[in-house]
Amino acid sequence: MTRRRWIADEVHGNTAALVGEHALHLVRVLRASVGQEFDIATGISVRRGTITSISDTRVDFLLGEEHSIPPAPDLTLALAIFKFDRMEWAIEKCTELGVTRIIPIIAQRTDSHLATAAAKRRERWQRLALQASEQSRRTAPPEIAAPIKLRDFCSVGDPPAEARKIVLAESENDTRLRDTLDSRPSPVVLAVGPEGGWAPDELRWFHDNHWIAASLGDTILRAETAAIVATALALDAFRSSGPV
Repeated sequence: MTRRRWIADEVHGNTAALVGEHALHLVRVLRASVGQEFDIATGISVRRGTITSISDTRVDFLLGEEHSIPPAPDLTLALAIFKFDRMEWAIEKCTELGVTRIIPIIAQRTDSHLATAAAKRRERWQRLALQASEQSRRTAPPEIAAPIKLRDFCSVGDPPAEARKIVLAESENDTRLRDTLDSRPSPVVLAVGPEGGWAPDELRWFHDNHWIAASLGDTILRAETAAIVATALALDAFRSSGPV
């Protein structure tokens, strides 16, 4: 039987702990007890953890054998901010799929009220990503960056030189996303626009900064759907190439 996996709140050598809501859920919902074993993700590995002490606010583990975990693909999602309920859906599902980091982008067509409120949502987005990571048995949650404007993205979130940078946008060539993804296990950065798409001068910015414009096909997708589909396609390309 597969053991439940938890992402540790604290790690010190061969010990780890869950605190707060994590501990309360383990005690009250799962009825965990001293001696019970779970898989504990430390951020760099996954190890067997045996409960050594337990309370409503803290559960301590002794860490044992380390499990072999394949390296994760390096996929960054630059996600223009849109309606929060739909954005949370995208963050949750892209986390489950395996995105490495999410950078919320304040685009020209991002609603001004959403742009103003976005910074206060970051903690909630981080919590959603953590929950989705545990549900999908990830070793660590994705990084959720602070919201930034597109023109600040170059200085804050600029990817390494070898990264493949792709912006979802309709173009004259109408290049499909799957055709821009090859078997090279290099980092990928995907930019997904807001409701209404990227503004013309934003598309020029992407072009001037050497991004590849690609589409997901002939149909028009909601922003959250586009983010999920693009993430799934990119990660499938990673995994089809073998070990990263």
